[in-house]
Amino acid sequence: MALWDKLKESASTMQGQLEAKKNDLKSGSFRDASMAMCALVAAADGSVDPSERQRVASLIASNEVLRNFPADDLQRRFNDYLAKLTADFDFGKVSILQEIAKAKKKPTEARAVIQIGIVIGGADGDFDKSEQGVVREACYALGLPPAEFDL
Repeated sequence: MALWDKLKESASTMQGQLEAKKNDLKSGSFRDASMAMCALVAAADGSVDPSERQRVASLIASNEVLRNFPADDLQRRFNDYLAKLTADFDFGKVSILQEIAKAKKKPTEARAVIQIGIVIGGADGDFDKSEQGVVREACYALGLPPAEFDL
């Protein structure tokens, strides 16, 4: 199976798993951690281009799980996290990983945050090394083994 096909299948599987747990994913910590994860993946290579912003906006609008929250609130939170990363990537990353770590208390939420990161990273068909690296760091922040997600 080609890498692209495997990536699409993995993202699709994870999206299905997220939707199955939709009713368990309504807390503020999940909301904040998921938007922090989106920002971290979007800025993983050190810059954020308009297509990355568009991918996240599209996810916010169409993702069944994220519909638990007002779209404009999610977009505002995403933009706030992104601003931290663009002002000072390394310092912003520390702050954002701390935000993501707050989802650690609920294993279902923690796994869902990682799955959202993978879905966002793979949305363009190229889950590149920098995106995989920040998702792996988020796994450590959440106390999850990256191997569980093939990272």
